[in-house]
Amino acid sequence: MSKTRITVLISGNGTNLQAIIDAVGKGQIQDAEIVRVVSNRVKAFGLQRARDAGIPTFYHNIKKFREHSPENFREAYDKVLTELIMEDQPHLVVCAGYMLIVTEAFLGPLAKAGIPAINLHPALPGAFNGINAIQRAHQAFLEGKITKTGCMVHYVISEVDAGKPLVVKELDIQEGETLAQLEERIHTLEWIAIVEGVQLAIKNLSNGTIHATDPI
Repeated sequence: MSKTRITVLISGNGTNLQAIIDAVGKGQIQDAEIVRVVSNRVKAFGLQRARDAGIPTFYHNIKKFREHSPENFREAYDKVLTELIMEDQPHLVVCAGYMLIVTEAFLGPLAKAGIPAINLHPALPGAFNGINAIQRAHQAFLEGKITKTGCMVHYVISEVDAGKPLVVKELDIQEGETLAQLEERIHTLEWIAIVEGVQLAIKNLSNGTIHATDPI
């Protein structure tokens, strides 16, 4: 296969995107290129990171869909998003700090085209799916319910953060550790996990193992 074409979806600062950009540039992620970075937020600094690296960007405005199609705006939004993604003919879609839950209007066409999507989530498999995962893990530690947390890269399926994991990184929560300190440690771990996750997803593509649709 020629270079693996990657589309990256973001919502914020783009530190995980930067980790991918750097890994591609250094050849750590081999024979790959990021063909576009798409954000649902116009002020996401990750868009500037992409532009600085010479990567095409696109701001996909969800507000206009909410205003024009209030009853099914998420499906309408994802339909257009998927059409945009398909124009670039990627082999892989990476959700790197993308804060929207995708719908079948996104997953269906990608699956039909044989394009897997992977996502980075700041929790261990089966724990704290959805939003505010680090905060919830920290609170659970304070309540004596857990001693470990971490992050994972997983295939995207319809169930939120429930797809088969590619990479899992654990860390021990430290006694007296603040939420901010835990967030910083997990984010540092994420930069390693996202690169490894992209590497494994590409390897699976080359082996013909596209993606898994079963939940954890």
